[in-house]
Amino acid sequence: MNRIPFDKSEVETGLVYDAGSPREYPRFKTPISPLENWQRALRHQKPLWAPMRMDCLNFLPRCIPDNVARVFVLDGNPPVNQTGGKDMFGVEWVYVPIARGSMVRPGKPLLEDIGDWKRVIPFPDIEQWDWAHSAEISQEYRNTDRILEGWHFTGFFERLISFMDFENAAVALIDEEQQEYVHELFQALTDLYKKIIQKQKEYFHIDMLFFHDDWGGQASPFFSLETCRTMLVPYFKQIIQCCHENGIMFNFHNCGKNEKLFPAIVEMGADCWSGQAINDKQMLREKYGDKVMIGVTHPLTEDSTDAEVEEFAQWYMETYWPDMQERPVYLDETRPHPRLRKRLYELSRMAD
Repeated sequence: MNRIPFDKSEVETGLVYDAGSPREYPRFKTPISPLENWQRALRHQKPLWAPMRMDCLNFLPRCIPDNVARVFVLDGNPPVNQTGGKDMFGVEWVYVPIARGSMVRPGKPLLEDIGDWKRVIPFPDIEQWDWAHSAEISQEYRNTDRILEGWHFTGFFERLISFMDFENAAVALIDEEQQEYVHELFQALTDLYKKIIQKQKEYFHIDMLFFHDDWGGQASPFFSLETCRTMLVPYFKQIIQCCHENGIMFNFHNCGKNEKLFPAIVEMGADCWSGQAINDKQMLREKYGDKVMIGVTHPLTEDSTDAEVEEFAQWYMETYWPDMQERPVYLDETRPHPRLRKRLYELSRMAD
């Protein structure tokens, strides 16, 4: 596709997106859809503008119990509760307002011995979830020109933690006597997750899956690359293959300083990676950016001046745009910034 010349009317629409906060974010008249733009980047064709998370619409329907338990239902209707509740396996979650997130209710883990998982863990019957009702009440919300991004809150290691608490889960992952049972559990989870993904495509037509699994702390990963390859990669491969077979992009949300585990992320076939700023993303992009689209962040705040916005936007363009086709990135806006969004769009649309 040839470059489509930039027209100022693209950003002078007077339209905004409601981002679920006191701030509103500019809505542009783009020459192609955000979905097509991301797909161009993933195919190593130069996108028409710098891809950004605000090109995506978060979608978390209330028919999936985890969304209710984690107090993060986004489907265009009022929240179900502000406290928490039981996830799809009956694990109780409690919302912590100061952290703006949920945690498993402490005290008694569901599973004490991994060998008992088949007897102890009640797997849900997702056919009993009211997919059709969620599709009906979210229809207007999903009628968007953005990328519809479904979320999957709890991956494999995080799910094991939710069942066993952290220490026991970490030991089970590396203890040879327990690994067989972990593999069995992870395969059962994989089979379940694939069915949920297929339902999200059938009823909601999601474009991207934002899949969560935290692998590290502030200083280092929780486990070795070898452990990751052996215990996690085979199941992620199946999930990602399921996404691709259903026309869904896979964005891996992965908290922790996990640079040492990045080869596993490449091997499992992730399209995009949403990691924390504590990682050396410049190094990761140089080594692996031709294989995974890396989410990069910005240092701006609400109080940043126009000059600071312009300085960062120019730096972003100079740093990433020249080889965007070979090593695509997206602006992973953990703190969406309306002025930066507009300026980056303008600069990238006007660039060669």
